[in-house]
This record gives sequence, C-alpha cells and structure tokens, in this order.
Amino acid sequence: MDYAPGREDCPLPFSPFKSCTVPRPIGWLSTISRDGVHNLAPYSQWQNLTFDPPLVMFAANQYPDGRRKDTVVNAEQTGWFVWNMATWDLREAVNRSAMAVAREVDEFETASVTKAACMEAPCARVAESPAQFECRYLSTHRLPGDSDVGTVDVVYGRVERIRVDDGVITPDGKLDIPKIQPIARMGYYDYTVVRDTFEMRIPGASAAAADGLEGKA
Repeated sequence: MDYAPGREDCPLPFSPFKSCTVPRPIGWLSTISRDGVHNLAPYSQWQNLTFDPPLVMFAANQYPDGRRKDTVVNAEQTGWFVWNMATWDLREAVNRSAMAVAREVDEFETASVTKAACMEAPCARVAESPAQFECRYLSTHRLPGDSDVGTVDVVYGRVERIRVDDGVITPDGKLDIPKIQPIARMGYYDYTVVRDTFEMRIPGASAAAADGLEGKA
C-alpha cells in the first residue's frame, strides 16, 4: 500500500495517517470566554515539549465552515487554558464534550462533570480528573490547509501550576498510571487505555541524562 496524500486517492476505506502516530495523548482542555462561558473539549493532537520550563502544545483544526475552535479563541483572549487528564472512568464525559455545540453552551454541563476553581487560571478545571495543568497561553502558529477543515491552529502554553490527586501517587512518588488508566486516541473511532507499564533505563546514561528523563530542572 503506497500513495501520495493530496495527489492520489487513498487505496484504503479509512486513511492510515492518523492511525500510525499512536497512541496519542488527549488534551482535554478547559477554557472560559471573555463573557464568562465555560468550554471543555478534547484534542488528540496534544503533547509536552520540554520540562525546563514545562511547555505544552495542542493543535486544533478549524470547523468545515472556517470557524476557529472556541478553545483557541478563549486561550488567546484570556491568556489561559487548563489540561485535564482523560481517564477510563471519564471516557464517556470526554466523548460528550467532543460534541459540536453552540458557543454559549457550557460543556461542563454537557459532559456532566464538576467545575473546580483554579489557583491562577480564570477558567475551571475538571474536579473528577486526577491531574491538571494550569497553562499560560504563549502563542499560536497557524498552518494553512488544503481546505478550511485542514487549516490548523497550533497553540503553545507554559505550565504554571501542576495539580495531582494524592490518591494516584505511588509510595515512591510516581504517578500510578495503571491505577489512573489514561485513555489515548488511536485513529478512526478507536481509543486505547493504559493499564500495563514497564521500565527501561538507558545503559550508561549520565546523571544529567537521568535528570532529563526524570524531568528534573
């Protein structure tokens, strides 16, 4: 199977592009508009970039009619967004928050999750989520697509505050990932859940390299 996207028809009934870069962490992002409407939506183009300082990014495609996503507009206008960890227990709420609704709809209510106040960000966080990042908006890099829906806003932020539920921290100070069971996107309509982990240490890694792998500034 071989083809050139945009120049040749895909020979498969489903495009393999999004199902090759897997699993993709979910950016379950909460924001608030300038007029006070809360927004909550999942983005599967989400990633951390570096740890000193902790920087993150998410990418949001436009709607087919050319409108930009409310999450992007809210982050730009208020200067903040919050990442909430998406888990197996919250999977249905995450899916409901993905529905396209009018801008004036509060998606915390659509998803049936609880708002909790942040320390620095003006928007709410998902109280039921075991971990959240309060992120200060830095910039948007806009990449034009071959269509309105293909045009994407890549948004960068700096993590100003990290919050983790004490109940999901192991005795040695790590996040208990099998207990949390984060979900991730696989492409198409498919997701996966993390229940098994294993450790590998780089042979001969220096102390500085170890610090980097453990996220020590």
